[in-house]
Amino acid sequence: MHWPSLTAALLTLVTSVHAVVGPGVVTGDTSIHDPTLCKDNAGTYYLLGTAAGIDIKTSKDRTNWTYLGKMFPNGASWTDKYTGKANGDIWAPDCTYINGVFWVYYSASSFGSQNSAVFLSKSTTGQPGSWSNEGLIISTTSSNDYNAIDPNLFIDGSNWYLSLGSWWTGIKLLSLNPSTGKASSTSLTSLASHNNGIEASNIFKYGSYYYLFTSWDQCCNGVSSTYNIRVGRSSKVNGPYVDKSGVALTSAGGTLLLGTHDKIYGPGGQDLMTDGDGPILIYHYYTTGLPQLGINRLDFSSGWPYAYRSLCEANISYPAP
Repeated sequence: MHWPSLTAALLTLVTSVHAVVGPGVVTGDTSIHDPTLCKDNAGTYYLLGTAAGIDIKTSKDRTNWTYLGKMFPNGASWTDKYTGKANGDIWAPDCTYINGVFWVYYSASSFGSQNSAVFLSKSTTGQPGSWSNEGLIISTTSSNDYNAIDPNLFIDGSNWYLSLGSWWTGIKLLSLNPSTGKASSTSLTSLASHNNGIEASNIFKYGSYYYLFTSWDQCCNGVSSTYNIRVGRSSKVNGPYVDKSGVALTSAGGTLLLGTHDKIYGPGGQDLMTDGDGPILIYHYYTTGLPQLGINRLDFSSGWPYAYRSLCEANISYPAP
């Protein structure tokens, strides 16, 4: 086969592979839980995840990852009343880089508790110990019907929103003041629910649709985790969101995007961003007891996202063209 023909065949194969497959190739320090990814003006990637003090890892190529340190090397004492102990794990950070500033929302709680809160911190460098405490955004107690964890910032023009929530009555939407990043209203809009567990919401706009990604079922149990990533879409940021079959996400609808397959167990805790190669999905999964970083490119050409990998990525078998 001539090289031009071979190249064309390879490109055809790349674009024809729509099957859900494994995580993108990553190397180095790749153990992380509830990952979030942002990129500064110099092209450096910052990967943050659940841990005491919140772990920070960096990469220049989105492939090879190096541990940098903790957002809060000396702990975050303002979260202790929600974690129930000194320097407890801080959950599910959400990083956005805006005009030279890292904005990170994160939550503090303990398993099964609604004594929970979302906080905001900012930094101009992203370096350990450089993060300001911008204070409390929202909190819950057992008197609430939702849980203030797993925040995700979504910016739609001049409008800022925070999606959040877990279990109970599910995912909520809160309006923010763009100047402060704090709540501009106490009103919450319900976006999605699922009786067997729903959390880790992300809103992502592509074309004329807003897409709501969530993690269903049980996290944090190694290869026994049943986490899976679901999606719905809407023509409005505040919904209603429906899945591919037209079922409302507030009625437990949700189209499966990525679930357990091959030796990838419990993918979830996801984040999304648009990079130079288009939309990408960032998540954790298990192959052993430790959570690992997964990265997949997303394709929205059908109107619904699917996850795929390119031929340059290793360790994957493609179906025959």
